[in-house]
Amino acid sequence: MTGFIADMPVPHLLGQFCGLIALGFCIAGFANKNDDRLMVLLISANVAFALMFAFFASWTAAALSVLVILRITLARKFRGSWRIMTAILAINLLVAAVTWRELTDIFPLTAAVLGTVGMFMLRGIPLRIVLGLAALAWMLNNIVIGSVGGTLAEGMVLVTNLITIVRLYRLQAKYGLGD
Repeated sequence: MTGFIADMPVPHLLGQFCGLIALGFCIAGFANKNDDRLMVLLISANVAFALMFAFFASWTAAALSVLVILRITLARKFRGSWRIMTAILAINLLVAAVTWRELTDIFPLTAAVLGTVGMFMLRGIPLRIVLGLAALAWMLNNIVIGSVGGTLAEGMVLVTNLITIVRLYRLQAKYGLGD
C-alpha cells in the first residue's frame, strides 16, 4: 500500500485527498436533517469534487461539477421552471462540448443531465431514481479516473437513494399514496 501511494503522481494524490474531503461532506450532508444545511454541504462537496476532477485532469467532470453548484442553487429557488432547466441543460452541453476529451466523458455529462432534470422537475420516488442513476454515472467516472474517495462518495449516495426509494415505496403501499 505504501508503494502505491509513493508511486502516485502528486496531482493524483491531491485528487484522492479532495475526493475524501468530498466524501466527508456527503456523509455530513446526508446525515443532516436540515435541508438548508444539506444544500450547503452538497455545494461544499461539489467544490471538493471539482478540485478532485481537476487534479485528475478530468476536465469535463470538473467543469460540470462547478455547474452542479449553480444547479443546486437555482433548482431550489426555481423548481419546476422549464426555462431555467433548459438553460442549465444547454450550458452543460456547451461546457461538455468544449472540455470533451474521451468517450468516458459521457459519464459526467449523463450525470449532469439526469441531475438537472431530476432536481428541477421531479419529486419523491422518480426524483430518487433519477438522482440514483446520476450517482451511478458519477461513480463510473470516478472508477475510470481512479478516485477512491469519489467512488465511495457516489456509492454512498447511490445506496442512500436506494434505501430511501424502498422506504418511500413502503410508505406509499402502506398508506395508498401516489395512486
